[in-house]
Amino acid sequence: MATLVRPATRNDALAERFLQVRTLSRDIAAPLSDADATVQPHPDASPAKWHLGHTSWFFETFILRDHVPGYGLFDERWSFLFNSYYEGEGERHPRPKRGMLSRPSLSEVLAYRDHVDEALAAALPLLPPHARELVELGIQHEQQHQELILMDMLALFAESPLAPAVWERPDPKPQPAPQIGGIASRGGIVEIGHSGSGFAFDSEAPRHQQLLRPYELADRLVTNGEWLRFMEAGAYQEPEHWLADGWAWIRESRIEAPLYWRRAGDAWHRFGLDGLKPVAPEEPVCHISYYEADAFARWAKARLPTEAEWEVVAAGLGSTEGNLLDEAGPVRPGVAPQVSGPRQMFGDVWEWTMSAFTPYPGFKPAEGTVGEYNGKFMCGQFVLRGGSCATPRGHVRASYRNFFYPHQRWQFAGLRLARDL
Repeated sequence: MATLVRPATRNDALAERFLQVRTLSRDIAAPLSDADATVQPHPDASPAKWHLGHTSWFFETFILRDHVPGYGLFDERWSFLFNSYYEGEGERHPRPKRGMLSRPSLSEVLAYRDHVDEALAAALPLLPPHARELVELGIQHEQQHQELILMDMLALFAESPLAPAVWERPDPKPQPAPQIGGIASRGGIVEIGHSGSGFAFDSEAPRHQQLLRPYELADRLVTNGEWLRFMEAGAYQEPEHWLADGWAWIRESRIEAPLYWRRAGDAWHRFGLDGLKPVAPEEPVCHISYYEADAFARWAKARLPTEAEWEVVAAGLGSTEGNLLDEAGPVRPGVAPQVSGPRQMFGDVWEWTMSAFTPYPGFKPAEGTVGEYNGKFMCGQFVLRGGSCATPRGHVRASYRNFFYPHQRWQFAGLRLARDL
């Protein structure tokens, strides 16, 4: 296990959380060789080495450089390498070419992390409140990148004909998925969005009213077994279930199953961080696009929920419960528990909604360069809710808004059905 210098402050919850999060990132990347950590599997993904450097750059740039007098950058050239999309920080290495960064080496990037960690741990007791808020943002930002590292590792190893397991794991004992039911809501004027104390990203606010018609939300996620029936019914070959863009996408890309599914004779297997395994019918379907989720919902004579419908049901539930990330290992969606009420609202897989990722009424981005964090991406993407098995526990809440383009599916994404009443 990786270790960091313990902060010089006592009873500082922020310092302890910083230590824990930074350690987990190193633990996730621990099985990787320098070559593993350098390769970029596709333009939407990034090498693990880049994630480790970028999250350190975030702390160095927005806290140490700007709020710690006398701090010296580890290497001035690395700002160009590890800036992601912050125009206010100047030019940067092109995202599709991050896999060309054979230098610095993985060991050099880890030395960079040590440098940043020691400097921030020493500075924390003297940081003003605004800088401590930026440390919290950096922690939350790194937790997002922990999930991205796992996503990108999976995409990388899926390209290998050896189908290697990054972490070995015994197969769970088969158990049936519970019968699907519904959670009915009368609708009406509801409030959604973050309010009150506690951290939230700017895109979660302000809290505001929405009018909902009566609806029903499925009490569990759609399973692999149900998705197999969708495939066996020929739905990937029937245009009536698909949006025009989705139909064009599956034909051009020759899509016939979720990402990482492979046919072996008459059976389907799925590749995961625990290697190549038979598809488990009782587990939630994962690694599907918005187009596929929408097509399944139409085929099932249902629809995807709006993000407001989802949040109304999720509000008040325990967002730290469920199948979420606690430690480095082969993350995998799990079977819905045999209990009554809404199940799997947090963890397992991110849930596509039919809501576009747009600003809430009255949205205002943060001042300065960190204001670029979410606001400039509010176009052409759809909202996902609930977190996944690769989302760090404690990172999500009912108001949390994730977002991806409709064709993307390397994230741990599935669906929950809804219908009008």
